[in-house]
Amino acid sequence: MWLDCVIIGGGPAGLNAALVLGRARRHVLLLDHNRPRNAVTRHSHGFITRDGIDPRRFRQLAHRDLARYPSVTVKPDKAVSVQARPGGGFQVDTSNGVGYFARTVLLAAGLKEQLPPVPGIHAYYGCSLFSCPYCDGWELRDRPIAVISESANAFQTAQIVSNWSSDLLVCTNGRDSLSAEQLGQLARKGIQVNRRRIRTLTGANGRLKSIVFDNGEEIARTGGFVSPLWDHAVPFGTDLGCAMTQQGGIVTDAFGRTTARGVYAAGDASVISPAQLVIAAGEGSKAAIGINTDLTNDDFYK
Repeated sequence: MWLDCVIIGGGPAGLNAALVLGRARRHVLLLDHNRPRNAVTRHSHGFITRDGIDPRRFRQLAHRDLARYPSVTVKPDKAVSVQARPGGGFQVDTSNGVGYFARTVLLAAGLKEQLPPVPGIHAYYGCSLFSCPYCDGWELRDRPIAVISESANAFQTAQIVSNWSSDLLVCTNGRDSLSAEQLGQLARKGIQVNRRRIRTLTGANGRLKSIVFDNGEEIARTGGFVSPLWDHAVPFGTDLGCAMTQQGGIVTDAFGRTTARGVYAAGDASVISPAQLVIAAGEGSKAAIGINTDLTNDDFYK
């Protein structure tokens, strides 16, 4: 049996796309191997009616919603390859050795992240260190916090984070990622900068207490934000010949269509930033509408 769509990725983009397609009476398979990027996150913010929800609870509620639609199937499996078939459509093979055939494919597996090489950083990430100030800045407001960034966006991140706290320390971990002009502007705003390499972080139970630098200096901080490096969780976009943006996202139109016919993308895989639950869900909805529109047009004129 040919499916209308295989959705790769069970985050908010893939889940919302499955919901919209299910309501459009499309036969959909959602593949989710349960390795979300926000697995370390205890609370997700910024989604109206779901502000502060545990991401695991969010997924449970989403799966409950999808269960109402008999044409939607969710499988705990991982896509390992996606190939365009010569006669049209796609074959999606999974880690369980099963192959599925679909008219369209939606890439919604999102991103994977690499944190700055700071000893002990993983112990605090998701509890008192975060990547998105719009998601977690409110919880750190008016506290002594840090921005840990080796990248060129250190200055912009500091600008944004300063909206939540005036007691801000920017750490470049030994990198010269700030220009003289940027250093001067940060100093005029009373924002501290330490360009030394970080030796370690101290704290307990995920709660940051201080940052220790390689010269032995220790500065008290209760949390902050880090700038990870991003990469696609799966390589299928490039494998299928999709064009990419300068930021590394998959190029899409307003309804999730990529430059490869029959291939759609939604969520962090295409938007990259800002990476918020509500934005990813909305992108999934738009992509589902694009998929259903295109399938309907194809069938209508047969």
